[in-house]
Amino acid sequence: MDGRVTTTLEELILLKADARGFSFSPRQPVGSLLSGRHASRLRGRGLSFEELRQYREGDDIRTMDWKATARLRSPQVRVYTEERERPVLLVVDQRQTMFFGSQRAMKSVAAAELAALGAWRALDAGDRVGGLVLGDNEIVEIRPHRSQTRVLQLLHEVVRLNEQLVTAHSHDNSATLNQALTQAFQVAKHDHLVVLVSDLDGADEETSRLAARIAAHNDMLVAAVYDPLGASLVGSPGMLASDRGRTWEVAGGGNFTQDFRSAFQQRLDEWREIFRALRVPVLPISAARAVPEQIRALFGNRPQKA
Repeated sequence: MDGRVTTTLEELILLKADARGFSFSPRQPVGSLLSGRHASRLRGRGLSFEELRQYREGDDIRTMDWKATARLRSPQVRVYTEERERPVLLVVDQRQTMFFGSQRAMKSVAAAELAALGAWRALDAGDRVGGLVLGDNEIVEIRPHRSQTRVLQLLHEVVRLNEQLVTAHSHDNSATLNQALTQAFQVAKHDHLVVLVSDLDGADEETSRLAARIAAHNDMLVAAVYDPLGASLVGSPGMLASDRGRTWEVAGGGNFTQDFRSAFQQRLDEWREIFRALRVPVLPISAARAVPEQIRALFGNRPQKA
């Protein structure tokens, strides 16, 4: 099967070599999507208290413990150490709405590639890695663990549901985006990095509420996967459109293309604003371009060549 339509476990394993040159830490370059006046919520790994000791020349005055200083009658500072790991939970959309692509790959393949890059990068950083893989009829949960075996288990489930998109002809759509986020909230109680990789099909007010609950005690990223053709579809008389089992003929009016683009842009802008209000970064990921290049451009340490 053409790799642009589906992916394989071998291909996702090979992406381990591309999982470099970027970081999900809060220290982003000036040109990063996370910079600017809309500050990111990304905190990186947390800090844990280690000890209280006497002030030494050169210590950051912000670490001074004034209560202890008054009690012990000598300057005291609090010493913190960075937590060694941060659980990463990847929520990967592999529903039928992701099975569309006009150039390099299907959106479902781009989502799988991004999930692999994120998993390998997190594991290399010493973090625990897990995920939720969303199909049309099931949600597969892989609990975070710091092991290559767990990453391979996650990628295996991504590939399995990815391959089902080719052979499946009808779906009851029993699994939804909101169900996946509800499950993510149950897994990521606090101090996780939750990465949602989806085209956001079916997102509604409940999606916003669930995202707010997740982001309240965790870091969260949204990788909004799209296809360029999906943003500029041209209609013509006799063209058929289908959605969730329904099919109808597209009207041949000259306003179809403009109306479609306007509706697409309006939906995209709406969700950007919703997540911006939650201070959750949204990464636009095009299925038409190589995913590693896009990730390094968004999170890398230096600008990438076009």
